[in-house]
Amino acid sequence: MFTGIIETTATVVNTKGSLTLTRPAMFDDLSIGMSICVSGVCLSITGFDAKTMTFDVIDTTRSKSTLGKLKKDDLVNLERALAANGRFDGHIVLGHCEGIGKVIKAGSTLTIDIPAPLEPYVVPHGSITINGVSLTIAALRKTMVTVALIPLTMNDTNLGNLKAGDIVNIETDILGRYILRDSHAKRRHS
Repeated sequence: MFTGIIETTATVVNTKGSLTLTRPAMFDDLSIGMSICVSGVCLSITGFDAKTMTFDVIDTTRSKSTLGKLKKDDLVNLERALAANGRFDGHIVLGHCEGIGKVIKAGSTLTIDIPAPLEPYVVPHGSITINGVSLTIAALRKTMVTVALIPLTMNDTNLGNLKAGDIVNIETDILGRYILRDSHAKRRHS
């Protein structure tokens, strides 16, 4: 489990076969199998050395997230899994990308067109994860989600580099998904 509070960014080194990223100096506790959220997608480390870390990425993950579109030198957001005794600063993030959104407006106010099947799971002032970053929905109009980015988020994540037309990974709030699913199940059984 993650919180959506990005620790750092890394640069893509290689995308052929597996995904290799630069290894941030602060990631000094790596082990094989460790979970890292890479721009909103939970991946397991399959190899690392002093300068890089490598992840296997299956075809399904490549096609259902932006990871399949990454190129050498692209910037990705990173977060290690939350330690059981860690601070919980964002919201519950699983790293299970539900779809790809398209940036409509970039800048300190970011508007994204999300896939229509995700619309029931987003609410004004609720939580959403964009490229692994925990954010609060400032405005919602059908599939158009608007969030406000503080300077820290713009500088310390890859969200500050986005342009209109770019694509991003989307994960809706897991609590909202479970509540909505439960309410649908209750209606079917009544």
